[in-house]
Amino acid sequence: MKDIFRHIAGYTLGITIFAFLIPCGLIDLSKIDHQVLKVVLINSELLRKVISLPVFLVGTVFMIWSNIFLFTIGKGGPADGFNISISPRSKKLVTTGPYRYSRNPMVFGAFSLYTSLGIFLNSVICLIIILIFVFFIIYYLRLSEEKRLLKDFGDEYLDYKNKVPMIFPGRIIRK
Repeated sequence: MKDIFRHIAGYTLGITIFAFLIPCGLIDLSKIDHQVLKVVLINSELLRKVISLPVFLVGTVFMIWSNIFLFTIGKGGPADGFNISISPRSKKLVTTGPYRYSRNPMVFGAFSLYTSLGIFLNSVICLIIILIFVFFIIYYLRLSEEKRLLKDFGDEYLDYKNKVPMIFPGRIIRK
């Protein structure tokens, strides 16, 4: 029963922060962007929609897919930060599904969603903030999450880490 409550708490916190607060913040930033900078990235609203929609869909798929795999295969939840676990931590290292493309597919999904929002809103400030946030998250993942995963899963995690990129699928950005 305690694990069910922790899963609900973790997902509630995650949805509140990543699906509501951050997008609302980006929308507010875009208003400032339009008042102060008055820079137009893409003039055509149709083109913005055509570019942002597939990016949004990819992000949504990765967010949902990774949560399902973490919950069903890893037997844990995503709400863990600064060595504080809200939802139960994974009991098994997940390396299949979206985790075969990225060690952090939820992060990739979130960045895709936020990038699509920045493009849709035609906001330079949003895209710059997202880019800065990427570097912050990489630093955080290296300091906190990777150390915990190495402690929890040892050589299995090291092998996985050497084969799969940290955030962005592909082989260009690896560690």
